[in-house]
Amino acid sequence: MKTHTETIVLGGGCFWCMEAVFSLLQGVISLTPGYAGGATENPTYDDVCSGTTNHAEVVKIEYDQEKLPLSKVLSIFFSSHDPTTANRQGNDIGTEYRSIILFTAPHQKKEIEEAIKEIQKKYAKPIVTEVKKLDCFYPAEEEHHRYFEKNPEQVYCRLVISPKVEKVKRLMIA
Repeated sequence: MKTHTETIVLGGGCFWCMEAVFSLLQGVISLTPGYAGGATENPTYDDVCSGTTNHAEVVKIEYDQEKLPLSKVLSIFFSSHDPTTANRQGNDIGTEYRSIILFTAPHQKKEIEEAIKEIQKKYAKPIVTEVKKLDCFYPAEEEHHRYFEKNPEQVYCRLVISPKVEKVKRLMIA
């Protein structure tokens, strides 16, 4: 039986936000917050937040491409953060919050590049999203998994994550 499972790793600011947004989508098989894009092996949250690892906070998404095509994954990704701001999303500042797409298959790279060209038309400023092949992914510590689900009343969740989740819900209805 042919499998339709694909994996992509996305960073668009805080991984709590990305995980919460992508948890809404039909076709997502699994979501894992973590760290990628840098060189330090087995980084911790504190290591990554220090800005010395060059890792970004990311979410690894395994999805059924028959139910959730990469084009929709990318559309939601670009709608849920500002891809024109380098190393910053709102008050989250540093390389760990950069916009990054780490692909796992050559065909994904081509589709990502085409999507960026198309999405660029919607922005006056250039898209600064880094695109590269996934080298290593390090899962985040357990307390970061399903953070929004477990802490909906926490101030960051209410003020930062909730508006992004609501925006994506509206996009899904439209």
